[in-house]
Amino acid sequence: MQAPVNGITAILFDLDGTLRHNQPNSGEVFSDCVSAGFGLVLTPEDRLKAARWEHYYWAMSKEQMLDREKYKAEDLGFWLNYCRRRLVALGISAEQSAELAPTVQKYMETYYRAESVVAEHSIDMLEYLQKAGYRLGVVSNRDKPFFEELEALGLTGFLDYWMAAGEVRSWKPDPEIFLHALNEINARPEQTVYVGDNYYADVIGARNAGLKPVLYDPQEIFDDPDCTVIRSFKELPELMEIL
Repeated sequence: MQAPVNGITAILFDLDGTLRHNQPNSGEVFSDCVSAGFGLVLTPEDRLKAARWEHYYWAMSKEQMLDREKYKAEDLGFWLNYCRRRLVALGISAEQSAELAPTVQKYMETYYRAESVVAEHSIDMLEYLQKAGYRLGVVSNRDKPFFEELEALGLTGFLDYWMAAGEVRSWKPDPEIFLHALNEINARPEQTVYVGDNYYADVIGARNAGLKPVLYDPQEIFDDPDCTVIRSFKELPELMEIL
């Protein structure tokens, strides 16, 4: 089969939080720990606000850059500070967050273990798009290559290309990482869709590079984003017909 006559020839995906998920989700475990361990009432909106903040923080935010510079190789200090920031994002006061952070961070370090799993419906979706003639790839903000993990997840057979940001020293939302990928797969920006779960890194970055962004948001974390949104990968093949 040939790709539909819509001008799109390639579809690139984010990895973590998009094609691949941690099960259970670290943010949910974190919030459950805070709620159950300290008797704090967290509303669904509190949890969503913290999830949006988490996406913002990891999109190479100013706060993340400052924290990396401040703590450098001191991993414990970085994660303790991150824990404090996330408690504030949950709506807890700065004072109480500073007090609770060591206990919550220690709990996460000691007890949180996650399984790496593929997103629901992702295999069927990739198989369909591959047969339809699209070039498929993964562009991730990871520092190091991840071929072995893709292989373990059973994804490499569907993909033509994969790249970690650390390999090219450019991290989303920097447009350069997208442009580098386009050069490697010989596609133009307007011919390419980028699918990711992080509005701040994936949608803004892809749009600034001239790609067509699609936000994968199954938990409805982002409130009325100004882009195309899918809640399930079952939606993507049909969406490709109209983009």
